[in-house]
Amino acid sequence: MIADSPFAKKYCRLCAEVCEWCAQQCQQHDHEHCQACAAACTKCAQECRVHMV
Repeated sequence: MIADSPFAKKYCRLCAEVCEWCAQQCQQHDHEHCQACAAACTKCAQECRVHMV
């Protein structure tokens, strides 16, 4: 991203999609570690989306 790579936005888009999918999967389970994973993945997806602009 610092080097203005032509792939940075694509990479961030893919990362956001993967993190959102993971969050959805983990949100389906009541285990504490699954909920923590879902929260972390959601936060990661949000950060990735910020860098897609």
